[in-house]
Amino acid sequence: MWFIRLIMVFICSSGLIYSALDCESNVIETITVDKLGTGKFTTIQGAIDSVPSNNNRWIRIFVKPGIYVEQVKILKEKSCILLEGVSRTMTIIQGDAHDGIHNSATFTLSAENFVAKNISFKNTYNLEPPSGGPKRIPAVAALILGDKASFHLCGFFGLQDTLWDERGRHYFNQCYIQGAMDFIFGGGQSIYERCIVNVTAQGLKPSNDVTGYITAQRRYSTDDPSGFVFKTAAVVGNGLSYLGRAYGPYSRVIFVRSFLSQVVVPLGWNAWNYTGHEQNFTYAESNCFGPGSNTSNRVTWEKKLNDSQLMDLTQTSFIDQEGWIEKQP
Repeated sequence: MWFIRLIMVFICSSGLIYSALDCESNVIETITVDKLGTGKFTTIQGAIDSVPSNNNRWIRIFVKPGIYVEQVKILKEKSCILLEGVSRTMTIIQGDAHDGIHNSATFTLSAENFVAKNISFKNTYNLEPPSGGPKRIPAVAALILGDKASFHLCGFFGLQDTLWDERGRHYFNQCYIQGAMDFIFGGGQSIYERCIVNVTAQGLKPSNDVTGYITAQRRYSTDDPSGFVFKTAAVVGNGLSYLGRAYGPYSRVIFVRSFLSQVVVPLGWNAWNYTGHEQNFTYAESNCFGPGSNTSNRVTWEKKLNDSQLMDLTQTSFIDQEGWIEKQP
């Protein structure tokens, strides 16, 4: 019965309680956005604002090719939206705000039950540093706060703090993520599968030897379900970079069956402001390959997970025990 589904809750394995509001059926309506005026709306925000509050039926917003210069926000009550472009190179949401981490995001998602396909989110501030290097200032391309969000064949472009994967369960499939400093960060519970992670640390101040950081994951306790899992991913780019540094005392990041290029520094991981908490981190690599995958000189506190632990943390059930990914359009 539909009204039961709207109010029911489930308890996930972590002990946290999530709303189990599901979107009904398949896509019931498509709204077209075209900046040239051939669609119903010329802005993406206009189309999103037209979605009824407390929506529980999938609505597709199809965005025609173009660069849409706007800061897009999907509020909590605007659930069950499929945002779809033509390709990540042809449909781009773009901004250059850098006036504080909470205000700079080109795209902000607060609603649950969201899907994005074939679209890019870009913060152009210092995206292509001039010779001599700019100041590194946080400039967020996307802030993800909603539960049950998935991104397919999408792009995320920035320099510092590109993708703020902050809260909820998220699935990134075949996405492209670019940046230099902490460019995948936050307290999300997420799987990044078959994604390209492009490091752009070379040429930044103060020299060409600047070391970047791919992840800065924040996890506060052993009961916190959050963590970033990279499966069959590829870490490429230029300069030098750590796989991650701790943004919380129980930070958790795992790379499995992934290609790690020469950009990965031998130590691999950094404790940052949580020196002394290293025994609490879950930083691990399994069956990775490539010139940056040699773990012989990794930090001594990198975890060696057994098969059972890897299975628990790297399967889709880590973020999806009720099948929400399969239910999405």
